[in-house]
Amino acid sequence: MTFETKSEMLSKARQEISSSKAYGYLEKLFDNGIFTEIDTFAKSSDTYTEAVAAHGTVNGAGVYAYAQNTDFAGGAMSKAQAAKVKKLYDLALKTGEPVVAIYDSVGGRLSEGTDLLAAYGDILKYANNLSGVVPQMAVVVGNCFGTQALIAACADIVIMTENAQLSLAVDGEKSSAQENAQKGNVHIAVKDTDEAFAKVKALVEILPSNNLSGACVAYDEISAQGTPSDTTVPSQAILDVADTDSAVELQADYGKAVKTVLATVNGVTVGLVAAEGDIDGKASSKAARFVRFCDAFSIPVVTFVDAKKFCCIKSAAKLTSAYAEATAPKITFITGDAFGSVYIALAGTGAAADMTFAWTNAGVSALTPEAETIIMLGDDFGGKLNKTDDPKAERTRVIQEYKNEHLTALHAAANGYVQDVIAPEETREKLVAALDMLGNKRVSTLPKKHNNLYI
Repeated sequence: MTFETKSEMLSKARQEISSSKAYGYLEKLFDNGIFTEIDTFAKSSDTYTEAVAAHGTVNGAGVYAYAQNTDFAGGAMSKAQAAKVKKLYDLALKTGEPVVAIYDSVGGRLSEGTDLLAAYGDILKYANNLSGVVPQMAVVVGNCFGTQALIAACADIVIMTENAQLSLAVDGEKSSAQENAQKGNVHIAVKDTDEAFAKVKALVEILPSNNLSGACVAYDEISAQGTPSDTTVPSQAILDVADTDSAVELQADYGKAVKTVLATVNGVTVGLVAAEGDIDGKASSKAARFVRFCDAFSIPVVTFVDAKKFCCIKSAAKLTSAYAEATAPKITFITGDAFGSVYIALAGTGAAADMTFAWTNAGVSALTPEAETIIMLGDDFGGKLNKTDDPKAERTRVIQEYKNEHLTALHAAANGYVQDVIAPEETREKLVAALDMLGNKRVSTLPKKHNNLYI
């Protein structure tokens, strides 16, 4: 065999791999379409491995990525594919850089039998071992069924295109991006791969590379998206304080009583949480996972609260645990009402907030207005109701009067429940200063594996 023949064989093999759909995905993802492949010519049965694995840069930051390759055996999971992916995970662990997994597969190579089970198990184990060490993103661009759907759902952030399918069922059941977004399985539903990779690039730009590196920090003055006012609700306030065009919302179609956004504030990466109205179980679970994700990478959690109550004890306990256990900087702004368990869990001692600010029109109390009015007025409360022809209307009036007089932001500040009372337009200025003050926060925790309140 001549050198020229070997060269021709190599060129043919490289051309076969580089012309595949998976290769095209990676060219879209990495800067200038340039990347270094991992185990380029590894074989799986009679074809090249059903995934392309590589390392490159995304907006200048190092990233590992693999894309399942439908051009080879339909991208089916196999022992060889698992070995390639495990090698990529090992490298990501050693170098502390994010992982992006691109899913598009017909399933698994059933002919491999128990080896296929081991392959799935290994990838699931490696993905979970990396959880909280480096950010992991799953991009579902085609079919993702069965155990692969489970692996994809374990990622920190799941992005799914309009025509893709994600389901634990392997019997042909369809589950679209929008349906999965509404169930909370998908963080971002997008139209196509171009939009999907644009979201990945935006996230890579602001997320830390690993749990030991600091979040993104810029030192030049950066313009804000907007300016909050007295009528601004939390879901808008978190966008107003963010740097222009930096906000990426997660799980927008799930648990809508809470809004969760990754963004930068004057160049500092933050996790923004807005709680409004009645916080149901889905909203509590959504916020809890978001807070735990931010805490894993020491991303400051900034919470805006104007909420009446929790609707689900179990989920509320999950959210309370996430806030209480988080050691990342925690800053809360009470923009409206924060009473009872809502105040305690999101803004008070239960949340272990480092700084709590209240807008001038905020209402703050460790009890609900009804409970505190009845307790504090005692017999006088019943007496007022007995002297009127409309006890229901009088009850509402008395509670509102007591709330306006006693459950104010100034009273809360006087008792140390909030650190400052501010005008809405001062919010970003106060937030920037608090982030600067808490930039070197360190907390020593008790020696334990984890608490048992999240599940």
